Amino acid sequence: MKRIALMFLRSFFVLPYYLFRLFQLCNIEKYDSDTRYGFLHRITPKINRRGRVKVICHGLENIPEKTGYIIFPNHQGLFDALAFLETHERPFVTVMKKEVKDIFLLRNVICLLQAEIIDREDIRQSMTVIKNMTNRVKNGENFIIFAEGTRSKDGNHVGEFKGGSFKSAMNARCPIVPAALLDSYKVFDTKSIKRQTVHLFYLPPLYYEEYQGMKSTEIAELIQARVQKTIDAFEAGQTE
Repeated sequence: MKRIALMFLRSFFVLPYYLFRLFQLCNIEKYDSDTRYGFLHRITPKINRRGRVKVICHGLENIPEKTGYIIFPNHQGLFDALAFLETHERPFVTVMKKEVKDIFLLRNVICLLQAEIIDREDIRQSMTVIKNMTNRVKNGENFIIFAEGTRSKDGNHVGEFKGGSFKSAMNARCPIVPAALLDSYKVFDTKSIKRQTVHLFYLPPLYYEEYQGMKSTEIAELIQARVQKTIDAFEAGQTE
C-alpha cells in the first residue's frame, strides 16, 4: 500500500525509536495500560500527518465521563483504528479476528491494547470472548467493536450491524456509544496518496435504562440507523 509506505518513509529517522518502544511496552507486567496506550495515542497523530491524513473529530463531549463503555462504529477499512487512536484519549480495547493476530507489528499493537481475539467460526470461543469483554467492561475498561463484522466495501454506506455484537454491552449494562466514520476507506483502501480528511463523530450514548428490555437485533438496528443518519446529514451539508 502506497500510503503505508509513505508513512514509513517519512518516519524513517524516528522509526527505530518507535519500534524499540513498541517492543519494550509489550511487557504488560511492567507497563500499565495508561502508559502503553499513551504511547500509541501520542505517535498516531504524527504518523497520520506523515501519511497526509487529517482526522477531524466531532462530539468528544458525548463520551461518558466514567470508563466502562463500548463504542460501536461503522467499519470502513484499515485506517479506522488509527482514527480512534488519535482522537480517543482514554485507553480502549479492540476485538480483532484471529486472522490478523500474527501480522508483524499488528501483533505488538494487539499486545499493547490487550485486544480480544475472536474466531467467528468457533461459537464456543466467541462466547468466551463475549464473557471476557463483559467482565472487563464491568471492571472499567472501554472497548471498540465493529458491529458490521467486516469492513464495508460501499464507501460511506453502513452495512448491517450484527445483533450478537451487542451481547457484551447488554450483559455489562454499560453505555453504548455510536460512532460514525466518514471517508476512512479512502486512506488505505485506495491506491491514492493524495491528502485525505477523515471525519469521526462520537454520538450521544445509549444508556442501559434506554435499551433495557430491547432485543440485541433491535439495538443493532437503532445504532446502525443513528450512524447512517449522521453520515447522510454530514454529506448532505457538504453538498449544499
